[in-house]
Amino acid sequence: MAEPNLLTLAAGVFAILAVASLIGFILKRTISWQKPHAVIDNLNARIKAWWVLVALMLIAFLFGKAGVVLLFAFASFTALREFMTLTPTRRGDHYALAASFFIFLPAQYALVLADQYGIYSVLIPVYAFLALPIIAAFRAETARYMERVAQVQWALMICVFCLSHVPAILNLDIPGFEGGNLLLIAFLIIVVQASDVLQYVCGKLFGRRKVAPNLSPSKTWEGLIGGVGLATLLGAGLWWLTPFTPLVALAMAALIAIMGFFGGLVMSAIKRDRGVKDWGQMIEGHGGVLDRIDSLVFAAPIFFHLTRFFFSVS
Repeated sequence: MAEPNLLTLAAGVFAILAVASLIGFILKRTISWQKPHAVIDNLNARIKAWWVLVALMLIAFLFGKAGVVLLFAFASFTALREFMTLTPTRRGDHYALAASFFIFLPAQYALVLADQYGIYSVLIPVYAFLALPIIAAFRAETARYMERVAQVQWALMICVFCLSHVPAILNLDIPGFEGGNLLLIAFLIIVVQASDVLQYVCGKLFGRRKVAPNLSPSKTWEGLIGGVGLATLLGAGLWWLTPFTPLVALAMAALIAIMGFFGGLVMSAIKRDRGVKDWGQMIEGHGGVLDRIDSLVFAAPIFFHLTRFFFSVS
């Protein structure tokens, strides 16, 4: 049953993108054909980028577990590079950075691929947490030592550990849902990303009161409530993708949408601290990879562990 559902979902997503592209084209020709219009141009750039992102996700899905793990390993590598590019480092950090990129990152995803939950669930938060300061200490460079080590640890947790919980969903053993775990990943990504888009749209249409003007001036209470509320209803409507009942799907969607908002807020705070608007420029209309997964990295571990717990006790 999972394969027909996946095909139905893919057809629906491409249909939505086609309609969005048509609307963007019409708006461009009717409103901003003579002079640039920031909102419309941004919208069209986002739609073009989403065509590419959705195509990459679909290709990864076609290659099964190995394809999904490889895609998110690449996303982690790129996100970690973006994070560390904007983080002040010294020569004494080079070995710790090398260990993060070339030991802990590939090891984490190799363990996810091998379904070694007992190891990949503690590799970074325990072993990397202890190993990185030891590696840095051997360089005997003490200037701002604690701050430098903490930044590398934080980057590894966010960009690698948290994001690796997306492909780890494929390892969940859910009775009666065998072979359908790809749909759970689709459910997670659709709800989180829809919440982001709907918060942006609701904020532009109805936004008045800022949630945290010093962190993210574009985030408003109206956008937050409208975006999370609509994404929650969307998640309830997509319950057929999951092993959940409509009510449980609604609760899960609400939780991951809210966690996604918190993720965006936290990462915005880091960007403001670094004095930048975006983490990178890799994706036209979206900034860097980390700009697109900042909500997902906070939502994915919560979704993974709650789903795992839900079916372990049910």
